[in-house]
Amino acid sequence: MSNGNGVRIHEGLPHPLGATWDGMGVNFALFSAHATRVELCLFDMAGERQIECVELPEFTDEVWHGYLPDANPWTVYGYRVHGPYEPEAGHRFNPNKLLLDPYAKAHVGALKWVPEVFGYTIGAEGDDLSFDERDSAPFMPIVYEAHVRGLTKRHPLVPEALRGTVAGLARREVVEYIKSLGVTAVELLPIHAFIDDSHLLERGLTNYWGYNTIGFFAANPRYFSTGDVAEFKQMVAHLHDAGLEVILDVVYNHTAEGNERGPTLSFKGIDNASYYRLPPDARYYINDTGTGNTVNLSHPRVLQMVTDSLRYWATEMHVDGFRFDLATILGREPYGFDEGGGFLDTCRQDPVLSQVKLIAEPWDCGPGGYQVGSPAATGAATRARCRSSRPGSRDPRICSTSGAGGRGRASTSSPRTTASR
Repeated sequence: MSNGNGVRIHEGLPHPLGATWDGMGVNFALFSAHATRVELCLFDMAGERQIECVELPEFTDEVWHGYLPDANPWTVYGYRVHGPYEPEAGHRFNPNKLLLDPYAKAHVGALKWVPEVFGYTIGAEGDDLSFDERDSAPFMPIVYEAHVRGLTKRHPLVPEALRGTVAGLARREVVEYIKSLGVTAVELLPIHAFIDDSHLLERGLTNYWGYNTIGFFAANPRYFSTGDVAEFKQMVAHLHDAGLEVILDVVYNHTAEGNERGPTLSFKGIDNASYYRLPPDARYYINDTGTGNTVNLSHPRVLQMVTDSLRYWATEMHVDGFRFDLATILGREPYGFDEGGGFLDTCRQDPVLSQVKLIAEPWDCGPGGYQVGSPAATGAATRARCRSSRPGSRDPRICSTSGAGGRGRASTSSPRTTASR
């Protein structure tokens, strides 16, 4: 079929989710249970000019999908998702807002904090109940298919062009230094794509920690010297060659979209009522994380996204394990924390995730959130005792984190600060 502008799009498949190149074209698949229509928007290579928008023609099992012949892995795209704008019912669809694909493997550009990136009109009567008709595309990052920065930014033996990047971390001098400390694993603070909070930018600062994820499959572009994802794989390979494992600190408990007054960047505009936990007054968000929203892992498609992300980093990027920020959130169901919750059971039986190192920060801000010493928490900790081993073995050997006040590490990185210039 044609979209009326000469761009031909076929039905494609509802799986795998995300954008998948088969050598002849790209299949696009996006989960949204409550959308009424989804547009795939194509941009120039710089992500600055929208070229075409084409409607995804098929809807199968709550997945919108289509196949674009002749598209390639360098296709720059975003989504505009149509549906009801009913904040009181938990729905915040606004096709004026360009949205990031939750399964994107890379992002182009950086978010600009302007009123246009919010789904409502700031300052309008009714606050977030209002509807903003301005286009957010000019201000959005666009989808492209130890703390990395702190560990190498001022290292005198790392070439200046590589400082603060994964290529810098892969340098022999850095690897040898880590090895000399006698550790067996390096845990990297969040490297998933994240945004700089607006209140930091207003003060001339940036988000140093990275606990503000907006993409669970893409690495943050600021940590690459070339922009090529192979740079990350090479870093992992160099650390493995030195007998060191790589653990990622991951943040699946919340996203950078905040509460009802936060921006509409991805999940909120794709299917707010599915991706987030909402109270009976669905205009608002359950805030067991203390950050404004809570990811809803009780929804099977959201659970799928998180586990797909974990498997991607384990199988494609070859990392050895994960440290879960506010891990109690991941075991929550609508009635509260459950040691047999869907995510925990999934990890126990998954042929990939059951074999990697899983480290829990066993608390959150919600009722019953302090789970230090519980079977669910100690189960992960038991598989993460401090023991010596080699990368690639199935024996656990790193320490679990513990307590709300301490973020224990079995790795090296420079001291953390809340923001950096």
